[in-house]
Amino acid sequence: MSLNNYKKVYNQKRDYSIGVEEEYMICDPNTGQLVNKADLIMNSVSNEDRFSYELLLSEIEANTPICETVDESIMYLSKLRSELLIIGKENDFKIGLSGTHPTAKPSDQKFVENKSYNWVSEQLKYYAKRNITFSTHVHISVDDPERAIQITNATRRWIPALLALSSNSPFFDNCNTGFKSSRTMQFGAFPKTNIPVKIDSFESYVSLVESLIKTNSINKPRQIWWKIRPHLDYGTLEYRICDVQRSLKNTKMIVAITQALVHSYDQKVRLNKNIQDMNYEILNDVFWKATRYGFDSLVTDPYDGQLISLKDYIFKMVDNIYPSLEELGNLDVIDSINKVLENGTEADEQLVFEKKYGMDKLLMFLMDKVEYKT
Repeated sequence: MSLNNYKKVYNQKRDYSIGVEEEYMICDPNTGQLVNKADLIMNSVSNEDRFSYELLLSEIEANTPICETVDESIMYLSKLRSELLIIGKENDFKIGLSGTHPTAKPSDQKFVENKSYNWVSEQLKYYAKRNITFSTHVHISVDDPERAIQITNATRRWIPALLALSSNSPFFDNCNTGFKSSRTMQFGAFPKTNIPVKIDSFESYVSLVESLIKTNSINKPRQIWWKIRPHLDYGTLEYRICDVQRSLKNTKMIVAITQALVHSYDQKVRLNKNIQDMNYEILNDVFWKATRYGFDSLVTDPYDGQLISLKDYIFKMVDNIYPSLEELGNLDVIDSINKVLENGTEADEQLVFEKKYGMDKLLMFLMDKVEYKT
């Protein structure tokens, strides 16, 4: 597709509209182990547009339509989760929510058979089967391609904060990994999953995509799996950072923060182009701390160089986006942020539960504690 056609995808006035994708484990309701029922689900759902395959047959994705508000997106996620609950009761499965399945063996996984996923599995070989990971992706529309690039550059600063608040994958392959988000480590084995470096312009981004396609590094633009990517099919910014959440309230927190980041920095980049610049190595170090450790970790703000705890870095993000949270009607999520910072993330919840009750009961917990209603 030509540069002008890609620009047209973005040139739609949609006022920071929202789309959310959630990835779910498909589990045996009696054991919590993964079962390969993605085909059955796709043949059973009421609207195939709202569900899609992922790489493995033991995983299914739900996706909302374009939503005007955060609350509308959460309402749709509630409906989609509830539909899978009903289908599961009739077909002997239940969805579970965790950034990784705690005990599933990579060697046991089976791939979805289609052209796109066959290409991925052929590229990644052994490591593709280790991608037993489940995340929440948030799309926010931006009506100008150049501003989309500038917002991507500027909001990279807060990628570690989003991960820190959403960590939910301490276990993998029957091991306590010592990481709050082992999903980040597993998916990080894939190419082009990094935090992007600063992008010069929309034209340079399209040129990069075309170069990668010409060299057979990717088949399509969406095979760039960065933590934030300008989505050339949808005209959105897609934030691909967070572990999936059992709590719909926590999911609302993530979606509201993401929308507020785009809304806030859309204004900020018009006034100060310099906010797109930051220390890339420091940014990656803060992301590492968010992947591995808790909120008391000492980090350096990659934009202004301030030494600060991870918790205070998150508060700093909230201060930056507070006016947008207020304007968009989502100040209530600050209570959710405070509760996570005080009580821990869903990863911490898993760790406490497993220590007290053991791994077998944890697998049941990851199904039983899924929230279906707000």
